[in-house]
Amino acid sequence: MTYPPPPPSDQSGQGGFQYDPYNSQPGSQPQNPSQPQQPGYGPSQPQQPGYGPAPQLPPQAPGYPPAYGAPGYGPQLPKGQAIAAMVLGIIGVGILCLPIPYVSGIISLVCGVTAAILGGVALKKINRGEAAGKGQAITGLVLGIIVCALAIIGIVAAGALLAMFGTAATTSTY
Repeated sequence: MTYPPPPPSDQSGQGGFQYDPYNSQPGSQPQNPSQPQQPGYGPSQPQQPGYGPAPQLPPQAPGYPPAYGAPGYGPQLPKGQAIAAMVLGIIGVGILCLPIPYVSGIISLVCGVTAAILGGVALKKINRGEAAGKGQAITGLVLGIIVCALAIIGIVAAGALLAMFGTAATTSTY
């Protein structure tokens, strides 16, 4: 199936005619004796080029979000790693506050390490433009590092206290 040719360009500046691809109305083609009328549709006509580039959007007013369809305005990319890093950092801080010496320290350490790793990976993806949620990734990374440091200090302190009181209890003589 062939498509009708595009409308002829009117370079003489004397427009005023309407292009009719089916030649059903007399006078719909320009009457120019130097150019012969186009023949009917057939296999002898060459393939016509496609349409040109899309029209450009008008400039955006300052202070408003970009218009629908404007470049750079698309669906937000997923930010699951950034959210997971932030949530694990918050959970690590919460568990660190529990009064169970070794258990809370070890669980907090695991949450902190995971939050720091996920936050770092998410931050790399965000800097490459593959994801969103930079604030959440930074929060997860910072909380993960802080929780790791506090968990290690807590585990060492609990171990030192248990070692000190454990040896003192066994050396007491009655």
